[in-house]
Formats: sequence, C-alpha cells, structure tokens
Amino acid sequence: MKTERTTVKRLAKRASYDRETLYAILDEALICHVGFVVDGAPVVIPTIHWRHDDTLYFHGSAASRMLRSLREGVEACVTVTLIDGLVLARSAFHHSMNYRSVVVFGTAREVTDRDEKLRALDALVEHVVRGRSADVRPPNEIELRQTLLLALPIEEASAKIRTGPPVDDEEDYALPVWAGVVPAALTFGSPIPDERALAGVPDYVVSYAR
Repeated sequence: MKTERTTVKRLAKRASYDRETLYAILDEALICHVGFVVDGAPVVIPTIHWRHDDTLYFHGSAASRMLRSLREGVEACVTVTLIDGLVLARSAFHHSMNYRSVVVFGTAREVTDRDEKLRALDALVEHVVRGRSADVRPPNEIELRQTLLLALPIEEASAKIRTGPPVDDEEDYALPVWAGVVPAALTFGSPIPDERALAGVPDYVVSYAR
C-alpha cells in the first residue's frame, strides 16, 4: 500500500503502512472526508464510510454530485482522523494533538450487483451500530434504486499516528508552565427513545461505544 504519493515525508517516523493498523483506524471512525476535483475545482465532502475486507464503501443519494463524479472515474482521496488528545507544550510552537489518521487514494466503482449492494448496506448498519441490522427492515427496491453505492479498493494508503507527551526545546523544560496531554475520546449519552417506539431499548444501544 506504500506508494510514492502515500509515503509520509514529514515526520516519517509516525507513518504506518500495514493493513492491521490502517483498518483499525478506518473501522473505528464514523466519518470520512472524500476529496475530488470537478470542473477543475477541488471539493471535499464528509460522509459515512465502512470497510469490508480490502474495500472501502460509501453511499448516498443517486443524485449526489460527489457519487456521480466518482462513478465516472474521477480519482478520490479519502481521509479519516481520530483525535486522542490535546498535547500542551511549554511553548506555543510545540503544541500538538495525539491522533490517528489514514489517507486512501484510488478510483471507485459503482456497486450494481443487487446481492453485493444488499450485503454492503447491511455492513454499513453494522459498522455504525453492531447488532442493529438484525432488528431493522432491510431496504426495499425503491430505496435501493435511490441509493448510489461506491466501492474503493484499499490499495494505496498510509496511516500517520502521534502518541505521547509534548516534546519541548531543552531550554523550555525549565519554564514554570504546565505541560502534558488532555485525553480525548468520542463518548455517547443515554439513549432517548422515539415517542412512537414500540420496543424497549436494545442492549447494543444501552452499551454503545466506539
């Protein structure tokens, strides 16, 4: 997956190219940003993504400009970032964040096979809330026609990760300024039932976490 354009040049020691690391980041994240060029202008769109084996999927309305452009062979750059903490240094210059990020380059294909489309959309529900797909109504034929699904092979990708405390200039360690890391995590609150819900809150909702 390491190519000339996925090779991390700045702070290269933070780079990773192994699939296990890349896939763990992609699987934890709920949102990706898809960058592409249309009529000579750059566009970046946030959207839900999910992975199955060595393929990244994203979907939307059949009228979506992003999806229609990518379906025609416009190359995409997909990025994902997870924030793990604020790194507060003794100097303003050395402040940073602990993070895990992935960049994927490639050309997507439209998923037109009905069985693959159903499997992929089922995997989307499971990516967001594991266990949910067994409870909900699957998409009907009208909904399938209204949904454009793209598949992007994960063949050209890299991860970049920062961990640990701040790194200050040696002379700044003598400054009487607090320094350290403020951990960050995505958390979810107590479920709020829909007023017309006919069933109790399932366990996978009560215990939901990324």
